[in-house]
Amino acid sequence: MDQTGKTCLVVDDSRVVRKVARRILETQGFAVREAEDGQQALMACREAMPDSVLLDWNMPVMNGIEFLKALRQEFGPGQPPVMFCTTENDLSFIEQAIAHGAQEFIMKPFDEDILLGKFAQVGLL
Repeated sequence: MDQTGKTCLVVDDSRVVRKVARRILETQGFAVREAEDGQQALMACREAMPDSVLLDWNMPVMNGIEFLKALRQEFGPGQPPVMFCTTENDLSFIEQAIAHGAQEFIMKPFDEDILLGKFAQVGLL
């Protein structure tokens, strides 16, 4: 196991998606925290900023793009790297995510190769 010592906040209203992402990331040495919506994720970032965020788009309370806007407004651009992981595949969603500071966009369903490939692309592996 590669001990990266890095942390990832997995934000998704699906417990199954969070569990799958956690299992994949923990095999790479990530310490994983979970949030069910953007509001929980923002509170988690205020407590301890993760090294990366894996973010769903469609969630109750505060959706992914609202979370990303709030995160960048409160903490500035660039850090932590945010990767959207969503079923939204329309180009306008991808453009909006990148415009608001996301580094990558992963389509659901994803597998280990896709997820780790994206993490490698942004320099986290």
